Amino acid sequence: MPKILLVEDNEMNRDMLSRRLIKKGYEVVMALDGEQALEMAQAEAPDLILMDISLPGLDGWEATRRLKARPETQAIPIIALTAHAMAGDKEKCLEAGCDDYDTKPVEFPRLLGKIQGFLGK
Repeated sequence: MPKILLVEDNEMNRDMLSRRLIKKGYEVVMALDGEQALEMAQAEAPDLILMDISLPGLDGWEATRRLKARPETQAIPIIALTAHAMAGDKEKCLEAGCDDYDTKPVEFPRLLGKIQGFLGK
């Protein structure tokens, strides 16, 4: 069962996404901020990370940069989840090291397609 690290500070978003991913057969572990995401990525070795960009403290951009700089976590695909849908935001996410980008509110079928594309499910 593929493991997804969901990095999200909003409880409602975390609850909704985790329940839907579990129903689709994924194991879900969660982090509430960027610092916790770094720890969880190291400890849990997820197959994919869903990274909220607007996090308290260490934001998703910097957490992604740090994950991609570490040999043990650099190969994990990271999909940025952000309410920032302005021109240039996708490029900013990709420059930080994200492998893909999706906007909030999450359109689950579209996000699921991206996840399946990375995990080959």
